[in-house]
Amino acid sequence: MEVYIPSFRYEESDLERGYTWVIVWHRAFQTKMESYEITVFKIEVLMNGRKHFVEKRYSEFHALHKKLKKCIKTPEIPSKHVRNWVPKVLEQRRQGLETYLQAVILENEELPKLFLDFLNVRHLPSLPKAESCGKLSHQPVLLFLRDPYVLPAASDFPNVIIEGVLHGIFYPHLQPR
Repeated sequence: MEVYIPSFRYEESDLERGYTWVIVWHRAFQTKMESYEITVFKIEVLMNGRKHFVEKRYSEFHALHKKLKKCIKTPEIPSKHVRNWVPKVLEQRRQGLETYLQAVILENEELPKLFLDFLNVRHLPSLPKAESCGKLSHQPVLLFLRDPYVLPAASDFPNVIIEGVLHGIFYPHLQPR
């Protein structure tokens, strides 16, 4: 498995930061909701030749880190308190989060379910270390729905593609016709 964070973006949020209560003459009033920008990190996940993207906020990374610390060895995570509006600081945070995810993968023999959930990866029986590091593993290359040698051809013309592929796989030392 390979993980990268190629970019981040700002997103408008109408979520409340929390209520501020003001008490005046034994009455309580809530302040109105504020609109503010949040930063969303785009995570690229490559696994078994497939790529997908997941978007997460820093708070989701931080929650993941707190849970992972209880069950596996975790690297340091970038600081929680930074100036989110400074692009240079956000770029450093993006790089730090990317390094964090990559280190979790490299430093742990088996990846926990909650880490795979975070990356929206289907749960597989424990991945061997070689495959979890993105190295090649045995994968089927060619699949025939029916054996071309046993069943009769659908037409009078030979299927040159199937013959060429089979010839290349089973008789690579022979010259083509």
